[in-house]
Amino acid sequence: MRAAVLHEHGAAPRCGEFSDPEPGPGQVVVEVEAAALHHLDLHKASGTFYMGPPPLPSVVGTDGVGRLPDGRRVFFDVTVAPYGSMAERSLVPEGALIDVPEPLDPAIAAALGNTGLGGWLAVTWRSGLEPGETVLVLGATGAVGTIATQAAKLHGAGRVVAAALADERLPGLEGADATIAIDEVDDLTEAIRAAAGGGVDVVIDTLWGEPALAAMRAANRFARHVEVGQLAATELALPAPLIRSISLDIRGFSIAHPPIELRREAFAQLCHHVGAGEIAVDVERVPLADVHTAWERQRQAAGGPKLVLLP
Repeated sequence: MRAAVLHEHGAAPRCGEFSDPEPGPGQVVVEVEAAALHHLDLHKASGTFYMGPPPLPSVVGTDGVGRLPDGRRVFFDVTVAPYGSMAERSLVPEGALIDVPEPLDPAIAAALGNTGLGGWLAVTWRSGLEPGETVLVLGATGAVGTIATQAAKLHGAGRVVAAALADERLPGLEGADATIAIDEVDDLTEAIRAAAGGGVDVVIDTLWGEPALAAMRAANRFARHVEVGQLAATELALPAPLIRSISLDIRGFSIAHPPIELRREAFAQLCHHVGAGEIAVDVERVPLADVHTAWERQRQAAGGPKLVLLP
């Protein structure tokens, strides 16, 4: 079968031939229709991911959408090594399957996977958002950020502020009541306070680094700062009084932690809102043969439409 094959840790995979998967007990072969490309895929392929390096050679890809032998369309975000999702066929544990509504475009469904669920559950499950609270999304034009911005508004946020690097998509971002171009302001903390009309109660943070620190300085008492990603930096110098003075709650979030039943429920909710036109998802469909180019684009972390590979 044709697949995106990793031959060297840290290098970009290339489209080539790979052996077909053979299911064992409790496993099923999925005919893949679409597989989104995530920063997580790059981390795994680097060989330095905390869960250990992937075998070589192996097929890359964390999640995907496809059909089972009985015609059922499913989303999956667990695969059996060395068979990742970026291939004509993938090997998946039967217990990791999530149903996909038939009318939904498989590329859109794939985009609702790792990053879509990440943005949604960071708001609805991890943030403790209460109706009327003010939400700030850092990195709002990225795939996680765009979903988080819309999820916050759908779940009753009184005001949603979207912050990201200057981008033509930022001013009209769905779900945002105000926007901030991070690289065009001298004092990000003051810009956040101005856009929020005061302080913020919840921060969904895909950036970390200095933008995170600025957001914490603009936080209200008992605010929750949900750390989702590290596109700006992996570390920051965090003064203890900043946390203590407002009883700031810093919460980590990983899409790997919510249980499967919660992810099934969240995926169904996302699909419903997309079908109803209440959540917009911007995708760019890329042929599997162009995985090397798509991989390098993802490495640049420049935001934009979600890259979805089509076998």
